Amino acid sequence: MNKLNLDEIKIASCRKHAEGIAVDVQNFINLHSTVSVERTVLRLLGVDGVDDFGVPIPNKIVDDVFKNGDITLGVSYYIASALKYLNNDLDNFIKIYIKEEKSICDYPLVKKEEVDKILRTHYQEYLSRIKNNKHIRDSYLSKHKRSITDLYVIVATGNIDEDVTQAVAAAKAGADIIAVIRSTGQSLLDYVPYGKTTEGFGGTFATQENFRIMRLALDRVSDEEGRYIKLVNYASGLCMPEIAAMGALERLDMLLNDSMYGIIFRDINMQRTFVDQYFSRLINAYSGIIINTGEDNYLTTSDAVTEAHTVLASQFINEAFAKKAHLDESLMGLGHAFEINPNVEDSFLYELAQAEMAREIFPNAPLKYMPPTKHINGNIFRAYQQNAMFNMVTTLTNQSIHLLGMMTEAIHTPFMSDRFLAIKNAKMVQTTMKSFASEIEFKENGIVQKRAQSVLDEAVDLLKQISTEGMFQSLENGVFAETKRPINGGKGLDGVFKKSSNYINVVSQRMEESFNES
Repeated sequence: MNKLNLDEIKIASCRKHAEGIAVDVQNFINLHSTVSVERTVLRLLGVDGVDDFGVPIPNKIVDDVFKNGDITLGVSYYIASALKYLNNDLDNFIKIYIKEEKSICDYPLVKKEEVDKILRTHYQEYLSRIKNNKHIRDSYLSKHKRSITDLYVIVATGNIDEDVTQAVAAAKAGADIIAVIRSTGQSLLDYVPYGKTTEGFGGTFATQENFRIMRLALDRVSDEEGRYIKLVNYASGLCMPEIAAMGALERLDMLLNDSMYGIIFRDINMQRTFVDQYFSRLINAYSGIIINTGEDNYLTTSDAVTEAHTVLASQFINEAFAKKAHLDESLMGLGHAFEINPNVEDSFLYELAQAEMAREIFPNAPLKYMPPTKHINGNIFRAYQQNAMFNMVTTLTNQSIHLLGMMTEAIHTPFMSDRFLAIKNAKMVQTTMKSFASEIEFKENGIVQKRAQSVLDEAVDLLKQISTEGMFQSLENGVFAETKRPINGGKGLDGVFKKSSNYINVVSQRMEESFNES
């Protein structure tokens, strides 16, 4: 694939700069942990549930260590110490802890070399469950027919039972991927709600029980339809690694997982979310979950013509971050979007150039392509036309994950009938243009080639600038989405801490070892 005549030396330069950026951030990550990372460790040891006041036990324990112990050692020390005292009976420990008979810091601390030995049987049980989920997914994918492009739709009722009804209807209409939109504001909660929920706001709360309910429903419809229906949720926000762990335990297939989105659009502290992102992506790599990145969002605040290079630059950076977390290219769902104003002359050619560029530069990545939203209005007929053009670009450039545009985007949350029409629109384009991409070439030095080459040139310059300034300073300067975020501002900074020389995280340690072994 080289329809655009892109300069391979410039692409290599982009990757070199992105690697330098990622190394710099990774050096910071390696020295720090967060309360959400530590809560995730507890969850992957089997600590779950809530106390009599509805406070999640992982939150309760980590807050206890933060207040009464030395959190810089890591929570692994404290849970290991308690279990040694209680003959390794985790259930008994949780019962005692809920009754508040003892602080977890009241138990004599074990030596560092004892921690992994005490906790091994606990984390092995949960890591084995995650690996088994990966095998089940692989079995489904090998058994059922797969398409080049998966059609992705969202459900967002606030009630998990209603979500199931809508998800099953969408799958039967031809959708391949179901994303359950999270309740408004959940990314800013520093805890994960517990159990089944039926009262979300603009979406449904992401909980492990809700994941289980939807996974069960989609497995049933997968068997009925002879297609594996993938499940998506959001591992972003202040509980990024916890939700990644829950998703792995309940066999989700994709997670929106991008620190840049949280920093820029949710004002989450950059130190916090870079550290959280690494552990969450390590979990995703271990479990075979595809990440979705959020570059498409940049174009909701920036002009899609003048700022297209920021999307490409961010894709290179996210690729580099993903590699640091051991994610295979097949799990890197790098994001981009069809967001140029349709009143711009030749905008379709620009969109085509940018989508083809992403496909050629990241040939093995399951690219996630987002529909027009910014320039959709209440005219549903125009919106349907815009979505048809978006569907054409996807088919012409072999995008992997195609989030369907809704003609009622600017009016209301989609009805089932809106999704049905969107699926039929996309399938018609896929059928009528099936071999079109292999039949066409782009004019040498024409509009499409020049557009892609220009965006690449600007991305090289931007990545060089970020590499010189450093990622933290660049985000403070507002390099992406024209939004500035301070390094010591935003939500969640108080949950970041520097590790002591004796710090241990038994879960990440075991996951890292498994990648080194393979």
